[in-house]
Amino acid sequence: MDHKTFLATLPEGTLARHTQRRDRPGLWRASVHFGLIAIIGALIAVRVPGWGVLLPVQGVLIVFLFTLEHECTHKTPFATPWVNEALGHLCGAVLVLPFLWFRYFHMAHHRFTNLPGQDPELAQMPPHTRAGFWWHVSGIPLWRDLIATLLRLAAGRAGESFVPVRARSRIIREARLLLGFYAVAAATFLFSPVLVWVWLVPLLLGQPVLRVYLLAEHGRCPQVANMFDNTRTTCTNRIVRLLAWNMPYHVEHHVAPVVPFHQLPAFHDLARDHLRHMEQGYVRFAAAHYRAL
Repeated sequence: MDHKTFLATLPEGTLARHTQRRDRPGLWRASVHFGLIAIIGALIAVRVPGWGVLLPVQGVLIVFLFTLEHECTHKTPFATPWVNEALGHLCGAVLVLPFLWFRYFHMAHHRFTNLPGQDPELAQMPPHTRAGFWWHVSGIPLWRDLIATLLRLAAGRAGESFVPVRARSRIIREARLLLGFYAVAAATFLFSPVLVWVWLVPLLLGQPVLRVYLLAEHGRCPQVANMFDNTRTTCTNRIVRLLAWNMPYHVEHHVAPVVPFHQLPAFHDLARDHLRHMEQGYVRFAAAHYRAL
């Protein structure tokens, strides 16, 4: 059974119940996520004893804001539209990932998931060799691409096929505003290194964890149109599900992107018997992926 047939065979009203959006679950989770970043950041800023070991912890907390930005592109984590937009833009600024541009990039990924020549995520070249694996996980290629994309957009070049003409001026404006924000942030370095240690260094240290996490979503899955075939759900612990906004339920998310994060565990119960790619943890996936290279 493919994902379209599965959705068509759900009892009447089932999908509607699972797509109801609410503010409370998202506001609670955002409070926990941003609260942890603020607490760890404060401990780093005042340089408590052993503060250096907190840097990668802060990094993981920050880079997993990507999963919130991702959800905000779907307008699903909150029922209030402006909250989705505001937090999406905030996460994009922190991660150097322009929110408006990423929304169209990600929608193309959903439309053409794992299809060569059509899914823009495949252009980021998943590793095919063991040396390539370490290069990819380092995050260096990602930072190169993010900075190049931001500069290109700010220069007025937003002509990718997945970007509608009507949205290009807004995307260019957003990139220029982000450059202004980063210029102001850089100016603060002249007076205090706090942002360097609370934000930039952790961001670099945390990115390898996110690279491995994202590899599991579609890595080593068939390049076909069926979401039950081209995507993987990863079984993991509550902490990872919390920080990743339930995106380890990734097959379920691709089968029905309109299902909010807080409904994905229940939707997983409906789809469980049709999942073809499940992995017991991210370390296990990374090890198997590496051995297969």
